[in-house]
Amino acid sequence: MTLEEEIKHSVQLLQEGKIILYPTDTIWGIGCDATNTKAVQRIYKLKQRDDSKSMIILLNDAEKLADYVDEVPPVAYDLIANSKSPLTIIYRGAKNISKKLIAQDGSVAIRIVKGRFTAAVIAQLGKPIVSTSANISGQPPAATFDQISPAIKDNMDYIVEHFRDRTRSMKPSTIIRLEEKGRFTVIRP
Repeated sequence: MTLEEEIKHSVQLLQEGKIILYPTDTIWGIGCDATNTKAVQRIYKLKQRDDSKSMIILLNDAEKLADYVDEVPPVAYDLIANSKSPLTIIYRGAKNISKKLIAQDGSVAIRIVKGRFTAAVIAQLGKPIVSTSANISGQPPAATFDQISPAIKDNMDYIVEHFRDRTRSMKPSTIIRLEEKGRFTVIRP
């Protein structure tokens, strides 16, 4: 299967409410359509994750942020444009996604992806996708495909074929919370 065929196949499965194991611009992730609550709940159950802990969503373009948060502080665009590594930003006023992805304070964590595969899937889907590390909650994230537990792999509707042989060790994104007046707090360096 070519990369383009795999992108198209992944999009079709996400539209059907399926969950997939896929390469992000950081580590391998478990994902689904971020607007599909049933699929989101499956991921929480699979990861044995407390559903009070929200998950990251991915977008392919910073211009789409306003579709998913009430207000995008101008500093967010500067941070995204100038970040040298993958950056997840926690915004207030989440909207238009599964309520299961919105934290108790109404916030949502969003990363603008630069990875070719993930960005193309999101563009074709026309919606954000969930991105959570491919591990059981509390266990260390897998740095490579081979490190992903069979407990995760065996419960996927689909596992992306491309990039499985990627050996460079990746790390999860930096996470920051935007505060008032352009300030921010680093949650995960």
